[in-house]
Amino acid sequence: MHWADVTAQALAHRGDKHVISTGITPSGEFHIGHLREILTGDMISRAARNAGLDVDFIFIVDDADPLRKVYPFLDEDYSQFIGHQIGSIPAPDLEGKPDFEKFKKDGLSYADYFLNPFLEALRTIGVVPRIIKNMHSYQSGQFNEVSKIACDKADEIREIIERVSSRELADDWFPWSPLDSKGSLEGVVVTGYEFPLVHWKDSHGVEGSSDITKGEGKLPWRIDWPAKWSWIGVTCEAFGKDHGAAGGSYATGREICQLFGYQPPQPLTYEWISLKGQGAMSSSSGNTIGPIEALELVPPEILRLLIAQSKPNKAIEFDTGMSLVNLADEYERLLSRNFDQELEEENLSRRKKVQIEDAIGALGMAKVTTESILESSNVTFRHLCLLAQTKTSDEMVWKSLGYTDTDKPPTSLVDRLNKMKIWIESEHLPEEMRISLIENPQSETFVEFGDEEIKVLEILKKELETCDWNKEDIGNAIPNSAKSIELSPRIAYLVAYSTLMGRSRGPRLAPILAEIERTRIIQILERCLTVINS
Repeated sequence: MHWADVTAQALAHRGDKHVISTGITPSGEFHIGHLREILTGDMISRAARNAGLDVDFIFIVDDADPLRKVYPFLDEDYSQFIGHQIGSIPAPDLEGKPDFEKFKKDGLSYADYFLNPFLEALRTIGVVPRIIKNMHSYQSGQFNEVSKIACDKADEIREIIERVSSRELADDWFPWSPLDSKGSLEGVVVTGYEFPLVHWKDSHGVEGSSDITKGEGKLPWRIDWPAKWSWIGVTCEAFGKDHGAAGGSYATGREICQLFGYQPPQPLTYEWISLKGQGAMSSSSGNTIGPIEALELVPPEILRLLIAQSKPNKAIEFDTGMSLVNLADEYERLLSRNFDQELEEENLSRRKKVQIEDAIGALGMAKVTTESILESSNVTFRHLCLLAQTKTSDEMVWKSLGYTDTDKPPTSLVDRLNKMKIWIESEHLPEEMRISLIENPQSETFVEFGDEEIKVLEILKKELETCDWNKEDIGNAIPNSAKSIELSPRIAYLVAYSTLMGRSRGPRLAPILAEIERTRIIQILERCLTVINS
């Protein structure tokens, strides 16, 4: 079974009705790492529904959390809002400054500024959870009961946190963080409590009271999380490995939520998605690839496959270069497999059967909707990239793939070609896949050429003039231009790459040349010989 089906099976033993939760603090730009959390929840929800369970899939927006610092993408003007809830402060403008006018006119908060594009990307990728905004939940009274219990049982909660996390809380710690006289959650000391008021003194010397029932503050994270489980009724939640570590917030939360009269949800801990060669993605540091950016490059099914094919406890390294190429080609390979036939093979080992079933499950979860029909285009990402760079029009691309005016390419393939063009023009195209022919060679290119290289170039031109114009014959013609005069094929490849692409190596040359008009290639080689002999 797919990992989501395994989780759904476990949920079925706990009952027929479930609330599956995910949640993120929109402190900065969302990235593909965030997709792991919400897609993990989405896939568990889909598997649970497939198993006949009644599922409510929710996404909690932690917009009651404070702005921790002035992040690199923000102007220093945001220093006035450090400690303020991100759902209550202005969104940044194009220069990273607080946009007070837009905040006043449209109510666009800092949290919404980063949240809205992410929700748009989620809709594209087939994820439509019920949205719960934390700050509104506090202000509308949904936290009232659990907040009262937390404040009434402050000593019991302190004991749980200190025992489980092995850290000592400050003497003035209290399970409610009031907003101070300036609207900040930082630097406030609780001086007393009688429900619904928590009395405080802030760093400015101002004293006041926070009304729990009006959401004039919030519960600290380690209490806020299990409190949400309780009042929402969460039965399953996926979360990052930091929360699942020994002594982490899940370990304290599962005890604290029992003080609220609720049993902890079934956990599913996932590993990070890291940016290849750069470590874990982080909104605050700007080390990210955004989901909208990625969706401009590939269909949503391919991004869903990224999460679906890896068990949650397996770390994923990703980039929009070769990782994306490999992922897209893996998607095409999966689509072209005959799984029924593979499962009917005689002497099929248990291990092989599990691998096939995992692949079937991953492909099913890659669908944007359960009703989606996945069809192979029979065109690899690599080959489409080659065609998009070597053909001068879309019509030539379709002709190369065998399509005609009466047999047009499917809309899914047209969409892929359009996304491919964006990818080629972006910074994400790997150099090893970039195709750039030298139409006007310069003498500097041939500084290292001696008599042997020049002779090979002359023979290469003749070989390419007479061979059949396909990748097999072109692939033979290149090394033969050196072998025919008893030289190493390495010289032939050096000459071919240097004269045609201006570098000593690159992507496989024969398939590239086969997609380009012979006359164009011969003309380039003739120009090279003219420059060398001038």
